[in-house]
Amino acid sequence: MKLQTIDIVVILVYLIAMIVLGILLKNRAQRDKESYLLGGKKLPWYMLGMSNASDMFDISGTMWMVTLAFVYGMKSIWIPWLWPVFNQIFLMMYLSVWLRRSNVTTGAEWLATRFGTKGSGVMASHTIVVIFALISCFGFLAYGFVGLGKFVEIFIPWASIEPYLPFTVAPPYVPHFYGVVFCVLTMFYAILGGMTSIVIGDVIKYIIMSAAAIVVAVIASQHLAITPLHVPDGWFSPFFGQTLDDLNWTGIIDEVNDKIRSDGFDLFTVFFMMMLFKGIFASLAGPAPNYDMQKILSTKSPKDAAKMSGLVSVVLLPIRYAMVIGFAVLGLLYYEQLDLASSSGVDFEKILPSAILQFVPVGLMGLLLAGLMAAFMGTFAGTLNAAQAYFTNDIYLKYVKPNASNRAIRNTNYMAGVIIAMIGITLGFFAEDVNSVLQWIVSALYGGYIAANMLKWYWWRFNASGFFWGMLAGIIPALVFPLLFDFLDLYYFPLLFVLSLAGAIIGSLCTKPTDTEVLKKFYRTVKPWGFWKPIQLMVLAETPGFTPNKNLPRDLFNVILGIIGQLCLTILPMYLVLMMETELLVTLLILVAVVITLKKTWWNKLEN
Repeated sequence: MKLQTIDIVVILVYLIAMIVLGILLKNRAQRDKESYLLGGKKLPWYMLGMSNASDMFDISGTMWMVTLAFVYGMKSIWIPWLWPVFNQIFLMMYLSVWLRRSNVTTGAEWLATRFGTKGSGVMASHTIVVIFALISCFGFLAYGFVGLGKFVEIFIPWASIEPYLPFTVAPPYVPHFYGVVFCVLTMFYAILGGMTSIVIGDVIKYIIMSAAAIVVAVIASQHLAITPLHVPDGWFSPFFGQTLDDLNWTGIIDEVNDKIRSDGFDLFTVFFMMMLFKGIFASLAGPAPNYDMQKILSTKSPKDAAKMSGLVSVVLLPIRYAMVIGFAVLGLLYYEQLDLASSSGVDFEKILPSAILQFVPVGLMGLLLAGLMAAFMGTFAGTLNAAQAYFTNDIYLKYVKPNASNRAIRNTNYMAGVIIAMIGITLGFFAEDVNSVLQWIVSALYGGYIAANMLKWYWWRFNASGFFWGMLAGIIPALVFPLLFDFLDLYYFPLLFVLSLAGAIIGSLCTKPTDTEVLKKFYRTVKPWGFWKPIQLMVLAETPGFTPNKNLPRDLFNVILGIIGQLCLTILPMYLVLMMETELLVTLLILVAVVITLKKTWWNKLEN
């Protein structure tokens, strides 16, 4: 099946609508810095939650997750812990509240509330977090760029448009050409309209994607009712042993065994423990300086920030996994019909676009493609907005022109957006594939981020110098290790973490503590729990009526419950599409119990 006229019209209408949206919201975004970067902090929490979920519903990630479901079946629900996906639960239960209480514009600006504004250590900590934020944003832009190009190439073969263009492109760079075209379109509406246009565009995209996901899940169930799946026995179970012996694809699809080996996941228990170890510390560190943090800072209040983070899993996971398992099932049922060949062998990342081309009906295909392209555009736009915020707020306004006019800030935002997008696109040309970029971002680069950003919340003696040395001791090895080691990035995370933790602790203890007044103000405002006893005693001496945060046991209990609920939301649509009735009923009962409990222990306890 090829793209029909109606599909092309649907796609063009959507793309034009996004450009018009940016133009219409241009004036509103230009009112001031906060209006452009944070939507004036007036956007409803449910819209921000849908927008945040929509940003996570990207083409590259969905292609990757369809591949995981195809290869690993129910065990694939664990692998996204690489991000880790359960960091949204830590945010939901307490960290979004702590972050939003700071009332700042970016993560770098937040450092001033924790470490103050004076001293060489403060300047160094500010500089290192801006560098990290920009590097991570460049990585995410390249990650989206790679996935989009591979996706579009299948639907719009180069031969079909080459006669109409005054130039030619070498075959290996056709995906990059498509990536550039859509990046430029995205850049246009994101730069013009700022956060407000991004959020409204994301909500529209989420509605489109939800409709498409339901249809795909129904189509897969209909085909599955006629033809049973031929997969290894372990494919239907989320449980696993030390290795993946129950996922032997020999005689079924032999190439999948090679895929499992190349992924490095065959020693699954070791891989899982490493993911869990990294994921807990990464979640304790709070959000990385990207679009997720910017959405939290854009909410009206700390209470809304918690609700927004909680909504993300609820609206994202059931819809996304309905689509993921639907395409995985269609790919398995009709594997021989899918054109997955590439110059380097079988490319399993092409399952998603190939299945769309084979099985999605005319009209719906255009809607689905518009949604998936919008998914790329939303993620790209959100990441671009975050990078712009760091460049404008934490470089230009801090060091170049602190008293810049709104017009100067607007022009700087435009210029920064163009430059940052071009750098991300350029890096995309050098990326091998979606998985390679993803592994580097979540395992290596973030490995250098975690220790310093964890300590800043929970230890009063941690200071700006410790933050700088902790980040530096993590980021430099994170950039170098991939060149030295030829194994899964996740497996050298413990070394990265230890180096970064040592740098953070030694850097703090060898320098003066943060000014006491800064620490007291931070403790009063943010109200963290952790190792804050000396500061707590000072605050209580000055303000006897102050109530310290004693919610550690409740927050950790809620986190555990929330992770269980998140897993239920993930696997529920998979059981539904596969018609595994007993497992579906058990999962539903667990989910209901979790929701009832969290209503009492979390929702009812949220403070105004």
